[in-house]
Amino acid sequence: MIKENVSAKKAVLVVARQKFQDFEYLETKKHLIRAGIEIIVVSSSKGEAFGNLGGKITIDKTIKEIKEENFDALIFIGGPGALEYVNNSEIHQLIKQILAQGKIIGAICIAPVILAQAGILKGRKATVWTSPRDQSAAEFLKKSRAEYLHQKVVVDENIITANGPEAATEFGQIIAEALSH
Repeated sequence: MIKENVSAKKAVLVVARQKFQDFEYLETKKHLIRAGIEIIVVSSSKGEAFGNLGGKITIDKTIKEIKEENFDALIFIGGPGALEYVNNSEIHQLIKQILAQGKIIGAICIAPVILAQAGILKGRKATVWTSPRDQSAAEFLKKSRAEYLHQKVVVDENIITANGPEAATEFGQIIAEALSH
């Protein structure tokens, strides 16, 4: 007898319209799909989104079109374009609703600053992209009262953060595993 997975998990991947981080997107998506998780790609508007490394992807829905009751994880892909969401109150409200429901929230590269600006990292452990010459994102997390950890991936209950492309494989695997429970 064939068993249908009627309760397939769904993950929303939030990407910037311009300059999302291609590898972080592709690697995270790959691990979620392998785990049987349905992917919905969203951005600030429909059409195509363009990666920092030249990739092009099609946007499934706008942020305004998604409803938190229709998915199990909200994941922010990094890249310089992700900063478009840092001061977006609509995104902040969505993040808070997801957190209140105990669903998974993920952010990679520079994207954890979005979570910090939304106010959900206060008292939580998190990581973010830094470089030897640029520690501003880590300082931003600290000012938001997060406990910044210089690690590839940090899990604090249902919040999963990663510090960049080198962490994308582990980030995708950890989210897929969390959604499989």
